[in-house]
Amino acid sequence: MHIGVIGAGQLGATLAEWCAQSGHDVAVTSRHPEQLTDLAGRLGDHVTAMGVADAAAYADAVLFAPTWESAHEAIDLTAGNLAGKVVIDATNPPEATPDGRSGLELLMEWAPDAFWAKAFNTLPTDVLTRRRGHDPLLAEFVCTDKPAARLTAARLIKDLGFAPYYAGGAETARLTETGGPLQLAECNVIDAKDFLAQALSDR
Repeated sequence: MHIGVIGAGQLGATLAEWCAQSGHDVAVTSRHPEQLTDLAGRLGDHVTAMGVADAAAYADAVLFAPTWESAHEAIDLTAGNLAGKVVIDATNPPEATPDGRSGLELLMEWAPDAFWAKAFNTLPTDVLTRRRGHDPLLAEFVCTDKPAARLTAARLIKDLGFAPYYAGGAETARLTETGGPLQLAECNVIDAKDFLAQALSDR
């Protein structure tokens, strides 16, 4: 697949590298893509630096990993090119949104024509790096209302060395975000059902 990675911080760069290692062609993005030339070079031949709008247009699926504070601007910079694309949201609002919705639900409002899913937002990159590809596989919780997004997220999660575990729809993403019971849950896939059941009972 062609993967666009929006957000060139530690998580975005790490996911871009792993996607390239898994055989995907990756576009890393910035308002100033020329500043990412060295990063793209370090990540290998399958990685190219592009502007945000170009990367969104290029991608079959997008890994969305800017800071929460810049998330709305990042969507604006895609110039509508997220429409019809699977977008995997790895952001975390710093606290609960004023109306109680998940961050994922807000992103869905800001870019309603994309197929959104939540994943890769519960654990820091050092934990993901340590656990990647080791049995028992680390569970990566997925929240989405869209079957296509669920399938694409599951494929990428498997490709990157983790085990996808469906946690529910967009509303359930609150459980995985800042302050939620699944945030920072380092959970083996064999224990994921019990973790999720406990999280749902604590709502």
